[in-house]
Amino acid sequence: MEKARIGVTGLAVMGRNLARNLARHGHPVAVHNRTSARTKALVEQFGDEGTFLPADTPEEFVASLERPRRLVVMVKAGAPTDAVIEEFAPLLEPGDMIVDGGNAHFADTRRREAALRERGVHFVGAGISGGEEGALHGPSIMPGGSAESYEALGPLLEDISAKVDGDPCCAHVGPDGAGHFVKMVHNGIEYSDMQLIAESYDLLRHAAGLAPAEIAEVFRTWNTGRLESYLIEITAEVLAHTDAATGKPFVDVVLDQAEQKGTGRWTVQTALDLGVPVGGIAEAVFARSVSGHADLRAASRHLPGPSRTKVAGSSFADAVEKALYASKIVAYAQGFHEIQAGSAEYGWNIDAGSMAAIWRGGCIIRAGFLDRIRAAYAADPHTPTLLTDPHFTEAVGDAQDAWREVVATAARIGVPAPGLSTALAYYDSLRADRLPAALTQGQRDYFGAHTYRRTDREGTHHTLWGGDRTEVDA
Repeated sequence: MEKARIGVTGLAVMGRNLARNLARHGHPVAVHNRTSARTKALVEQFGDEGTFLPADTPEEFVASLERPRRLVVMVKAGAPTDAVIEEFAPLLEPGDMIVDGGNAHFADTRRREAALRERGVHFVGAGISGGEEGALHGPSIMPGGSAESYEALGPLLEDISAKVDGDPCCAHVGPDGAGHFVKMVHNGIEYSDMQLIAESYDLLRHAAGLAPAEIAEVFRTWNTGRLESYLIEITAEVLAHTDAATGKPFVDVVLDQAEQKGTGRWTVQTALDLGVPVGGIAEAVFARSVSGHADLRAASRHLPGPSRTKVAGSSFADAVEKALYASKIVAYAQGFHEIQAGSAEYGWNIDAGSMAAIWRGGCIIRAGFLDRIRAAYAADPHTPTLLTDPHFTEAVGDAQDAWREVVATAARIGVPAPGLSTALAYYDSLRADRLPAALTQGQRDYFGAHTYRRTDREGTHHTLWGGDRTEVDA
């Protein structure tokens, strides 16, 4: 009986398209779903795309896989993933592997990897970005797990991944939860990128007075330059679209309440645990939260605000482009800082430049400027922040006057721009000679005897604020 090189269980859109991608690349693929009707429908609709081995039961599915068995799980994160693992793990043998291709929390992946390792089974948490189209035509893939598992799995994943300049958008990220950690941060950067684009649109519309169709043309122009990216491309498409039912711009008939699935929130929560400042990502998450509080927004619409004024369209659009680019650099700098901090905390030894390289194609944040990030880490793998790379230092320096103009204009006319504003504040915080944190430490020592360090000598100190205010060594 013919054996499959790899198997996919969970045949919703992502799982189905991933299985089709594998089959299209000449890999016999076993397919299984909890409801057999979905398995049958896949084979009936797409059976001519390659070799599919349908299985009705977990036992049949596992038996159809060649050794070492590669079993890809494409089900909802959380309890459903645990349930599938518990169903299939007893059927596997040492050396086999389970690959979780969902958006699992990296801590869950670490737990599962440790538990399955005791059984001799490899567990690979693989971040897959690109949505349903990427899964079918070539995603960006971020697999974690052991180096041994990647030897058996990697060639298959690299084969079906997106390609940029002939290079696969897939690389071994690191042990246990490293792959899902990097995918989580990728999504956090995606949140920030989308928020910055949304704010730029809002300013072009309400400060410059441009119509959605006109703004679409602005974004199309930007997509031919340094902002070239998938998100800028689709933004132009969305803004140019007219609603068939009303004849209005599509963007005006969509409810202005953005939803989220949790990965952006995880990115911020994890950054807090690691002590890494990711204000741009946090503001993007909070902006979605604010948009969803309809009652709060309705109750607050009577609050006083400034008299709105318009600014010159063409010159202001140029300033917004510079502000967007500079803020985008900050968003990626914060994301890569978190990746480096997570790598150090968990001993993953993640190659930041490699992550930039595999994000150049297939994924949602794919952009030409990622090649510049790859080059920055190639020049200095230990660079503390992308902002100190000479190319990005010059780019942000050239943009900063326009950036400040845009943020000031937003504040003056009352257009919310939390992403652009916090990115600028982060930039200024890094470049400041002194921060007001010195005062914060003094306050903490005053009310809680939390101590402080001095600039002129070593040691930790405390001032006797309730006494004669002499300083003592802590």
